[in-house]
Amino acid sequence: MNTVALESEGRVAIAASFVAEPIEQALRYWLDKLDIAKPIAFAPYNQVLQQLLDPLSLLGANRHGSNVVLVRPEDWLRDQPGAALDAGLIERNAHELVLALKGAAARGMPHFFCFCPASPRALADAALRAALARTENLVAAQLNAVPGVHVATSAYLASIYPVPDYHDEHADRIAHIPYTPRAFTAFGTALARKLHAPNNAARKLIVLDGDGTLWDGVCGEDGPHGIQIGAERMALQRFMIEQHDAGMLLGVCSANNEEDLAEVFRQRADMPLTREHFAAWRVNWQPKSENIRAMAEQLNVGLDSIVFIDDDEVACAEVRAHCPQVMTLQLPRRIETIPRFLRNLWLFDRLNVTAEAGSRTAAYRHESQREQLRQAAPTLEDFIAGLDLRCEMAPLTETDIPRVAELTQRTNQFNLTTRRRSEAELQGLCLAGQAECLVVRVSDRLGDYGLVGALIFHVRTEALEVESFLLSCRALGRGVEYRMLAALGDIARQRGLERVDLDFVPTQKNRPAREFLNAVSADFANDCNDPDIDAARTIKIAAAFAAASGFPRSRQIRQAALAQGSAGRLVVAPPEEQPQPGAAAAIDAARFSSIAVGCCDAEQIHRAISSQARQRADLPTSFVAPRSDLEKELAAIWSELLGIDQIGVEDNFFDLGGHSLSAMQMLSRIRDACKVELSLRSLFSDQFTIANVALMVIEHQAQAGNQANFEELLSEINALSDEEVRALLAEAAPGQDLSGK
Repeated sequence: MNTVALESEGRVAIAASFVAEPIEQALRYWLDKLDIAKPIAFAPYNQVLQQLLDPLSLLGANRHGSNVVLVRPEDWLRDQPGAALDAGLIERNAHELVLALKGAAARGMPHFFCFCPASPRALADAALRAALARTENLVAAQLNAVPGVHVATSAYLASIYPVPDYHDEHADRIAHIPYTPRAFTAFGTALARKLHAPNNAARKLIVLDGDGTLWDGVCGEDGPHGIQIGAERMALQRFMIEQHDAGMLLGVCSANNEEDLAEVFRQRADMPLTREHFAAWRVNWQPKSENIRAMAEQLNVGLDSIVFIDDDEVACAEVRAHCPQVMTLQLPRRIETIPRFLRNLWLFDRLNVTAEAGSRTAAYRHESQREQLRQAAPTLEDFIAGLDLRCEMAPLTETDIPRVAELTQRTNQFNLTTRRRSEAELQGLCLAGQAECLVVRVSDRLGDYGLVGALIFHVRTEALEVESFLLSCRALGRGVEYRMLAALGDIARQRGLERVDLDFVPTQKNRPAREFLNAVSADFANDCNDPDIDAARTIKIAAAFAAASGFPRSRQIRQAALAQGSAGRLVVAPPEEQPQPGAAAAIDAARFSSIAVGCCDAEQIHRAISSQARQRADLPTSFVAPRSDLEKELAAIWSELLGIDQIGVEDNFFDLGGHSLSAMQMLSRIRDACKVELSLRSLFSDQFTIANVALMVIEHQAQAGNQANFEELLSEINALSDEEVRALLAEAAPGQDLSGK
């Protein structure tokens, strides 16, 4: 088995059932473009199970990286006589693969598992095609339930960036490289989208314009039935419903009379979007930046969690200028390109959708009702009592992991450390016993909040050390955080511990967490004027005091804390330098828009990657430009595969950076372009240059041509009668007696 030293640096580690190295070019292109600073490494050929099972393998030791597993199930039959169908072998390998992935994911690294498309020959065999489909469906269903394992099916890979001629039969046969360069580009791009998807968790609200965005026309002038909702606008609305169902909040921000816009939603029953899909609604003549700020305050979300989409260039510029933290996207002018633009906005990609996600708009609607109760209640304590709040805390289970991972990624305001965790990390940390985790579910008489909080802690010698204490903003202001602290205090006392130690890392967003600590910690409250208040620290709270905390006694808690001095202070790290507001949003908006417009299909992406050609290295041979059409064609193939702009006919393939795998691809490309099959021996020589390859091609074509001419002549002669043959011979040799021949 391949072993590597344990490293702190994460990487993208890839194991495959076939030769997958050609995927690196596209994957590296996207990682660089997305500023994902991770090296790419490949496991030894066809060692998938070994890599998953061995904790010291490339994948097993990749503690801080992402593991990728590429499997084409028909490869399991590759060594069978004639690739005969063996359903039992396929089933056994699939079962072992699932067990191995479950065990690997439990070690805490995220795994991206991809079923790669079968060859046309396998698909042409009805029995084999059915067996492969059953296997894929069964494995995908089992792995989708494994935290930290993210599955991409062959149908997904084939649909997101279709490549008609995806299979390279020649390279598959001679070197087990089953896909064409464009197919590897498509798969690498699809994989990059999966690897990038966790970065999108911070986006919570999509704000949409009305006229020119949700429909064509002006509702105030054309009326509800005068506006046009063609196929492109229908596609946009359905896309937004998909985002709504995936957990994004939707808002309308339109320069209109409110009644005119409302009439559209009342009268146009043919629209997929309804008024109920929107959690926020700002229709007036105020600047859109002001309306977006009002929405953010209403929904208690940060400006940097908002995406604004409008067709109008001026409106987009106004929002960019006054709300730079908002990601502002302008729709393409050509409406026929809008559906493709939306499908290729990577910022909306998600690895999974939790049960709570689809109910977010309803939750905010319930929150509006709660706000009405709050305003009617004489005191905050009366408001809490009137809600009949129920708070349940329980140990983390495997089914909770996706939601808790989502909370760590999305929760900013009440999050003491803002420490992000993936599903795989939670699996390895909490279910493997390295830490403990309590999940918090809340409901009241108006509705169910769902799983809204989490506590991750370690049991130390004297204290319960809490590394993550977080609560969704939808449950803030109801005293849930105090009940969470009380639960920690109870656990500490039951285990004979003196304290509850809360790690705290201040950010620009977690002001509610700071105010909570100010209420429960005497030391923290006394340090408010300390110049080091913005440094990370550990807040130490006596276990008995923590257990006695509980809302709505926050005023008494703070007074008792100040009197008893129940907390301590320890600076553990300097604060992180914060970027300029809005800089990241503007960069990301430009980047995502550029991808959505210019990198929509495999051909576009392949051209973009190929255009990043490297300069020709200093070689012992001088540059000699291609002279014939054949040499120019070969130079174009070499340039695309090697990524070098200028290639001379006397340059050696391996001196240019070529290797055995790219040489195999080169043979396959030459075979397709020139209709000749060069031998493997021709590759590994000092004469592997364009000039020599061109001569070999010409020789093979000549031999093939001579053979074809000879066979054609024989066929014509065989079709002649004896008399016709004698006549031709007599014409060729006049005066000779041919009667006996």
